[in-house]
Amino acid sequence: MKYVEFGSTGEKVSEMCLGTMMFGQRCDEAEADRILGAAIERGVNSIDTAPMYGDGHTEEILGRIIKGKRDQLFIGTKVHKGIDSQSILESIDESLARMRTDYVDLYMIHWPIEGMRPREIMEALNGVVTQGKARYVGCCNYPAWLFAHSNAIAERNGWPPLVCNQVAYNVIERGIEIELLPQAVAEEVAITAYRPLASGVLAGKYEAGRHPPTDSRAPADTRILTWLAQHGDSMERFNQYAAERGVHPAQLAVTWVRHSPGITSPIVGASSLSQLETSVGAFEFDLSDVEYDTITHMFETEVKEEGLQRFPDKIFNFPRLRRNLNLTSSE
Repeated sequence: MKYVEFGSTGEKVSEMCLGTMMFGQRCDEAEADRILGAAIERGVNSIDTAPMYGDGHTEEILGRIIKGKRDQLFIGTKVHKGIDSQSILESIDESLARMRTDYVDLYMIHWPIEGMRPREIMEALNGVVTQGKARYVGCCNYPAWLFAHSNAIAERNGWPPLVCNQVAYNVIERGIEIELLPQAVAEEVAITAYRPLASGVLAGKYEAGRHPPTDSRAPADTRILTWLAQHGDSMERFNQYAAERGVHPAQLAVTWVRHSPGITSPIVGASSLSQLETSVGAFEFDLSDVEYDTITHMFETEVKEEGLQRFPDKIFNFPRLRRNLNLTSSE
């Protein structure tokens, strides 16, 4: 397992982040314990959870199975209820009690909402850090402007900044390539990517034109049926490409996410030990740029940009400014 810098924090985390959403929902505590133990043996130290998972039951399970292992782990959880100051301060105490720990490494706002008060949020997050209940703070699903706006407030007041943005990313859902990934590279923001398998669509379990398996998520998730209808031919090419290379489609999908220099860690969930074994394999090989481009162009999912400027023989002759990862120098 490779280790990477977690944004600007100086912390080293495993390239794979273990998602725990299935703990207590699609696997029992004994299997969750086996999954966590095997992940740690393979070098995984980054764990993602939330009080919304199983109405707190997932955090409770995690609290019991990390006993004796807490110091090895970088654990992130999220704000529950609302994102007003009271909810932020109450939610951390409830999460710490469920997980039987004095602190989390990362505490995140889960979703922005209309009418939110960024200054109140950043002040409350500052309180969580100064009380020693979280080492770092971050967010999920923030647009780039809101992330920058929140950190400007933090800088003006001497409060800890948001260091992480957790967002959905896979070869179908590519919206973060606009603004968010370039921001991450320029400002050393950790990007943890959930849904790298597009809710299982890229895991090789579905076939275009056939009814989804009855034990799959498809009956309860209309996005899956939509993606199958829109990208069925692309999925077939993707699955064939994986077979030709002797890797599981799920491994290929996660490795595609890993390839971007703006991504810190894909969040990979597991509901069984065998599923974890497959997932870890995604971190044992890399794609060449040619392979990455081949996979990318199998899917018509690029977010189109307006204003593609082309001026022959000029230094500003390049399009796609909002997704360009090389606009700023690292020096």
